[in-house]
Amino acid sequence: MEKPLPLQGITNRVVDTARLKQNVYFSGSETGLPVIFLHGNFSAALYWEETMLALPTGYRGIAPDLRGYGWTEDKPVNSTRGLRDLSDDVAALLDALNIEKAHFVGWSMGAGVLYRFATDYPGRAFSLTLVCPVSPYGFGGTKGADGKPCYADFAGSGGGVVNPMFIKFIQEGDRGEADPNSPRNVINSFYYKPPFRAAREEEFLTAALAQKTGSDAYPGDFAPSTNWPNVAPGTKGIVNCWSPKYLANDVAELLAATPKPPLLWVRGDSDSIVSDNSMFDLGTLGKLGFVPGWPGEEVYPPQPMVTQTSTVFEKYAAAGGSFEAHIIKDAAHSPHIEKAQEFNALFHAFLRKA
Repeated sequence: MEKPLPLQGITNRVVDTARLKQNVYFSGSETGLPVIFLHGNFSAALYWEETMLALPTGYRGIAPDLRGYGWTEDKPVNSTRGLRDLSDDVAALLDALNIEKAHFVGWSMGAGVLYRFATDYPGRAFSLTLVCPVSPYGFGGTKGADGKPCYADFAGSGGGVVNPMFIKFIQEGDRGEADPNSPRNVINSFYYKPPFRAAREEEFLTAALAQKTGSDAYPGDFAPSTNWPNVAPGTKGIVNCWSPKYLANDVAELLAATPKPPLLWVRGDSDSIVSDNSMFDLGTLGKLGFVPGWPGEEVYPPQPMVTQTSTVFEKYAAAGGSFEAHIIKDAAHSPHIEKAQEFNALFHAFLRKA
């Protein structure tokens, strides 16, 4: 798939790191204070270009395509390490660029990578900006503010919960709008609050469709389960990386990590991907009757993703860290794109004082 040309003011090159060759976008002067941007699932670094160009003078934007995404070298991910493969890749990129410390921005899954990075590489982050972040307990399979597993085998999370029609459309490079499960419709219906559509819709779609698919990539493999909805996490592929099965100690380790960089948490008020009633969560879909056999609220309620995140961040602050939270109105899962001016005002003020 041909890579779109970068915007004026953005440069793009492949950086050969100790772990893999990474496709990376750059903005600003090489002497500027580095800001590393990590994208989410079914997207790519290209989604950050406008945000990078808007950085204040004195900052250098750097956005890599993560392993399995965009035009970075295609290498498998070991899901049993949680998000460590991606976090280690980020550290390898910093080393290759001779960057000791940076500001970091993570969107959705990218924020999950940053939870791990801040834990495993203490002292390398000036700050973390988290945009519609995945819950620190992962995606699917947990309940309550404390992320208690719904089942011991974490059924309802991992590679088996992704809509197979969506995977098929990605593999076919589908760019249509006829089916509600088409990549274009998923982006326009859930990344943004309709009727918003991105000015660079075609480039964004091309970058998202570059995502690698299969049992070793997206969504990964899965295991059968006797628990509803009868699939449990596998051991390969990106969706298993954010199963709570492989994030069991991550929250405790994040809270124990030192030093604790300050956090900025920004989310849209209409986000239905990362939400206390996510339309991509089996608990929500079961409760609404879209997945038969739902065992009920007590056994498998919707995962309270935002509540879990808030609870962890409150504990983070109590343990010596700090965070500030902002909700952007009339935005969904991509406030940095939908409401760029409002997002940048919050983001830039945070950078200057972090």
